[in-house]
Amino acid sequence: MAMTDNRPGIDWRDSATWAQARINTLWCLVGCSIGDLGTILYFQLTGIPWPVWAIMSLAILNGLLTSIALETFILSRQMDFRNAFRTAIGMSLISMIAMEAAMNITDVLLTGGAKLTWWVVPIMLFVGWITPLPYNYWRLKALGKGCCG
Repeated sequence: MAMTDNRPGIDWRDSATWAQARINTLWCLVGCSIGDLGTILYFQLTGIPWPVWAIMSLAILNGLLTSIALETFILSRQMDFRNAFRTAIGMSLISMIAMEAAMNITDVLLTGGAKLTWWVVPIMLFVGWITPLPYNYWRLKALGKGCCG
């Protein structure tokens, strides 16, 4: 006699949820990338001699802030500014932090530091997008909440 698992689970094959998760994650990537890549580029162009860990920490913080700012702007078209900001702050920081960490770790591993090159940026963006995607799908499917967007 075979035992069956009657616990409710997540259907990981829902193409509509994957499509929405991809879009939401892409919006988050746009917001995070503005602050993150902008910070790295600033230090790269100015030659300010900060340690790599300090540049990357600031890049992550700025990426989180620009993601929240972009989300607030997008949401303010649908609701008043105060509620838009609260909603943006309530978005999944887990997703954004995973995205930021993945992008910056990729940069350091591939370039040896906080350096933007023509070939590393697309890889950073892809890794930053794909890393939180399963979590964002789960949030949509299990909780009915989008991470970003």
